[in-house]
Amino acid sequence: MTARRQRMAWIALLLVVVGAAAALASAAFRENLMYFHTPTDIASGEVPSSTNFRLGGLVTTGSVDRDPDSLNVAFRLADCDHEVQVQYSGILPDLFREGQGIVTMGYLDDEGTFQAQQVLAKHDENYMPPELAERLADETGHSCEPFKPVRAGYDTGYDS
Repeated sequence: MTARRQRMAWIALLLVVVGAAAALASAAFRENLMYFHTPTDIASGEVPSSTNFRLGGLVTTGSVDRDPDSLNVAFRLADCDHEVQVQYSGILPDLFREGQGIVTMGYLDDEGTFQAQQVLAKHDENYMPPELAERLADETGHSCEPFKPVRAGYDTGYDS
C-alpha cells in the first residue's frame, strides 16, 4: 500500500470515528433534554404521556392531600387557566405550601395525572419560568389573585 492510500485510509477511519462520536453525543443530548410545560399545555394536548418534562405553576389553595402513613402527597398545580393533579412520593421542600410557585419534574400518566419525581419550590417572588410569567402577567404582574402566597398576618412587602 502506498503512503497516499495509507493516509486516505487513516482519514476515512478518523471521519467514521468522529461521525460515530457526534451521533452518540446527539442521541445522549436528545435523551436527556427536558422541556418545561404548564397545565394549559397539558390541557391542550401538547404534552405526550410517559415522557419526562418539567411542569410549573402555583399550588392550588386547599388541594394538598398528605397521606399520614407514608410520604405520598397529592396536590393540584395551576396556571390560572387550567389545573393538573400531581402525585409525589418523597419529602417536599421546606418552602412548599399552598399558593406557592413550584416546578416539578416527572411524567404524565395515562389517566392525566402528573407523576412527580422531584419537586422544586421557588425561594422568592423574583424568579418564575418565562412561560409561566407570560401566562400570569397582566398590568400588575399577576392576574391570579386567588393563588397569591399571602397568609394572614404575613407582609409580602407589596402594596395591594
